[in-house]
Amino acid sequence: MRIARWVSFAVLGIPLLLIPSSVLRPDAIVVTRAMLASTVAEVFIEEDSILVELEIGVRDLDAFRNLLPDELYQRLGHEPQPLSQRIKHFFAEDLTLKTGDGPPVAGRVLEVVGRRRVVRDEITGQPLPVADQEGEPVVFVRLVYPLGGRPESLRIAPPRSATGGISANIGFVTYHRQLPVNDFRYLAAEERLALDWSDPWYSRFDNRNLRRQFYSPISVFLYIEPYEVRKEIVARPKDLQQWIDLGLEGKELITVEDQEEIKRRVAEFLAERNPVTIDGQPVDGTLDRIHFIYRNVRTSGVIDPPRDLDAISATLGVIFVYPTDGLPQEVAMEWQLFGPRIDRVPSSATDEAGPLPYVLSPDDRWLRWQNFLKHPTDPRRLVEVKTPPQRRSVPLTLAALGGLIGLAFLLARHGRAAVRGEVPPFKALGLAVALALVVIVTLPRSFGSSRVSEADSQEIVGALLGNIYRAFDYRDESRIYDVLARSAEGDLLTDIYLETRRSLELANQGGARVKVKEVEILASDPTPLAGDVGFVTRCTWNVSGSVGHWGHIHTRTNQYEARFTVRAVDGAWKITELELLQEQRV
Repeated sequence: MRIARWVSFAVLGIPLLLIPSSVLRPDAIVVTRAMLASTVAEVFIEEDSILVELEIGVRDLDAFRNLLPDELYQRLGHEPQPLSQRIKHFFAEDLTLKTGDGPPVAGRVLEVVGRRRVVRDEITGQPLPVADQEGEPVVFVRLVYPLGGRPESLRIAPPRSATGGISANIGFVTYHRQLPVNDFRYLAAEERLALDWSDPWYSRFDNRNLRRQFYSPISVFLYIEPYEVRKEIVARPKDLQQWIDLGLEGKELITVEDQEEIKRRVAEFLAERNPVTIDGQPVDGTLDRIHFIYRNVRTSGVIDPPRDLDAISATLGVIFVYPTDGLPQEVAMEWQLFGPRIDRVPSSATDEAGPLPYVLSPDDRWLRWQNFLKHPTDPRRLVEVKTPPQRRSVPLTLAALGGLIGLAFLLARHGRAAVRGEVPPFKALGLAVALALVVIVTLPRSFGSSRVSEADSQEIVGALLGNIYRAFDYRDESRIYDVLARSAEGDLLTDIYLETRRSLELANQGGARVKVKEVEILASDPTPLAGDVGFVTRCTWNVSGSVGHWGHIHTRTNQYEARFTVRAVDGAWKITELELLQEQRV
């Protein structure tokens, strides 16, 4: 038994007893608050042992007191007992694991240490680079339970109080050979898990409430957007092997060397199956991307760089694209792949209003979508940008002054006679009319202000940025550039194209592109350009968007700060210079 790093525990010991549990930020995929439980337990079932990792929060310290060192055990108000005796009691009476109908398995303590709870990105699930003191204090424990063979079932029970009630608030997830059996759920009673050692994908808890979200080995999703429909299929090569020989028979690993050939065969096979119709007409799609992906209760994404994969857990994501002339009125897909263990295929059809889940079966093979959107977003509908003020012109200013002086001269010479009722000479009247027209035409353009207020600069920059992001609703590069050219000028076009595309693409999702929903200008402080119609502004803005991928809608908001130079070019506002100063996830 190894109980390590009590110095760090001592540093955290006082906060552990005084600070209440804080709220964690859950991954966007998880639909339960069990990840926010005071204690989080992860159970890893392998061939020869079960590993349990615990993050024990302040409120549950007493329920796990038999694992704690003597000093903290007594500070919780308990009479002294030998640690070795308390640990035996823990495995026999507290958090118990039983194989079949046998007695509790006697485990061992590998590690007990005080630390901060892991704070994770709410979409990617990756640990965030937070400050040392961020995240609530917890006790981290690693336990191992040896197995003498491959049990058919496993029973897991939480600690109980003296009155028989549950004494700890535990959110837990279980993995069988690295495959998640359940999403994060509360461990509120003894739960029985049936173990399928031939294919752990089919290991199941008896309690259906503990079934994981991704329970099916195959799923399919339609995404309907203006100008394209996407069909995404998520499937295990191990299950596709029943229809197409992928060379996996008897293999435990899919090596990096074999992966490209498997992807090629799968793409060719799926291209001929599961036909799609758009507005009643059969359509042919093109393969957009195919990746080996990871998919668990915390996150999903592309495996990059490639690595050897367990043949049981390896999963492919395949994307076909069907271009359209606009937003369709009806899309339908017939699912054709069913088998002995695949009689229900989860699916969904997603538009900008959100996903519509559906379960396909041999008797109900069609996934259908109809356009019920009342005001769908049209990428061609750009934000109107206000017209720049007229540039000051020295010649026009001189002409306006000349006209005013001429009118003043005529008024001095003939005004008194006009007051007495005398008619001025015809030439004088004609000259006065001509000079008045000159003044009317040139004066507004001569003395009008080109200064842009803070409110106007926010409106102008917001509209220009909105149209830049809207350009990326198109797939065709030439159309993207055409729309960008309305907001940016010159060599900056290429820089904006590359930088905006980078910021909208999710690298861990194989290049899936975020669709921007809202641009919010937070601050803009304009300074007029000397001798030109335009301004320089240091601007801060938020960009909110979403991307549908692998059956989920991921929403994110990023904040940017940049220095813009905006000029009037050919009668329209355009960004001519841009320096990105800061980018951060909100």
